[in-house]
Amino acid sequence: MPDQKPVFLVLGAGAGIGGHVAKRFAAGGYHAVLARRSDEAGLQRLVDDIRDSGGEASGKLLDASLPDSIEDLVEDVERSIGPIHSALFNLGAQIGNRRLEDTTYKAFELGWRLATFAPFRLASALLPHMAQRGTGSLLVTSATAAVRGNAGQHSHAAAMGGRRMLCQSLNAEFAPKGVHVAHIVIDGPVDAPDTLGKMLSDSFDAYKASKGEDGIIDPAAVAETYWHLAHQPRSAWTHELDIRPYTDTPWWNDN
Repeated sequence: MPDQKPVFLVLGAGAGIGGHVAKRFAAGGYHAVLARRSDEAGLQRLVDDIRDSGGEASGKLLDASLPDSIEDLVEDVERSIGPIHSALFNLGAQIGNRRLEDTTYKAFELGWRLATFAPFRLASALLPHMAQRGTGSLLVTSATAAVRGNAGQHSHAAAMGGRRMLCQSLNAEFAPKGVHVAHIVIDGPVDAPDTLGKMLSDSFDAYKASKGEDGIIDPAAVAETYWHLAHQPRSAWTHELDIRPYTDTPWWNDN
């Protein structure tokens, strides 16, 4: 018998934003389905944390770059667990800081495949189900690169800018059908051990200390914002917002 709880699907369920948002939705009565590319032990820890707290969760390793991987996941969840009421696309596409001459065609295309084509595939598989039911939400984590292209960020900026425009076009088509599409610009560093933490390695703790109290984005606090977005009255939907620590200068004011 399929689970009667509404389902929350996360693509990119790491220990930062993805995992914390999954925990928040599970605490709110959803069955959380967490998918990530690697680290089966880390994925299982997140699932166990949710279950130990009285929630319901499932985990799956998923390479979103493979053909049909996203599409098959959506159909499997809809069939075997239940209707997906809300979903979070939380995959990054950062390939590092590279000059134009150091950005190969392959690297540039990889950014597009992860940041733009992958959420398009998720939308293609999932939004028709939501539209048929007349309800649902698709939350898309984004980055400053979606609104500002910096030197060395050719692949990332082009791909995230495409992600932003994709979300706008999806919203234009599906909002009148009852599906809420929200684009969230994360405009600052996130306290995520398996992304920023891996990048900074041994200096991660020192970096956080240098930012001071509340000087780095808390993914648990972000999760509350995502929960709110998914449950806004449809008379007052937010399509785009940006999040940063109070100490950071906003992207639109940073010269």
